[in-house]
Order: sequence, then C-alpha cells, then structure tokens
Amino acid sequence: VQLVESGGGTVHSGESLTLSCVTSGFTFGDYAIGWFRQAPGEAREGISYISRRDGSLDYADSVKGRFTISSDNMKNLVTLQMNSLKPEDTGTYYCAVDINGLGFFADWGYDHWGQGTQVTVSS
Repeated sequence: VQLVESGGGTVHSGESLTLSCVTSGFTFGDYAIGWFRQAPGEAREGISYISRRDGSLDYADSVKGRFTISSDNMKNLVTLQMNSLKPEDTGTYYCAVDINGLGFFADWGYDHWGQGTQVTVSS
C-alpha cells in the first residue's frame, strides 16, 4: 500500500494550492481517504476526508468554506483544493487511507499514511 502526496509549496496569505494524494497497491472496495496536517510543535489535525463507501465527506471547522476535497477513482487520486490560505495553515500535510471506508478526523483509525508534503503560508 502506498500513498504519495504532492503539491505543497510556499505561498502568500490569500493564495491557493492544490494537494494530490495518489494511492496504489491496494484493492479495497470501500475505503476513505483523510487529509491531515501537523504544524511544528502541534498535534496532528484531521482536516478533511472522503469516503468511497458512501460518498460522504466532511471538513474541519478550521478549513470549512476554504478547502475542497474530491476524488477521481479511475486515477486513484484524491485532491485537496486549498483556497484563501492563511499563515495558520502552515504545516506538513498527509493523506491516509482507512480500509473500512468510514471516514473520520481521528488519525488513530487510519491504516496507511503518506510521507507528507510541506505547505508554508507567509503573511
């Protein structure tokens, strides 16, 4: 099982980035992909997820209205469009897969993780 994130970078406040998570090596019929982030010295925070099991998706309050998650199952790709970025969005962003397809914000339930991509937002 492999998850690879890409699309991170350094932007100014108010700008946008699109993160990608490409998955491979598994054939789970129903699964969920979650996006998490971790700022230096902070706990990892679940910010969004999308479930192939039932199509549900959700966002943490900190990103609701600014971030959009979407999936392309043919390409095994989940993207996170991030608009109106703020300095507090700075951190390492990870995607992870829950093989049960439930989708939630707690990181303990996810089975496999990517290596992360760095997002830095300057004021």
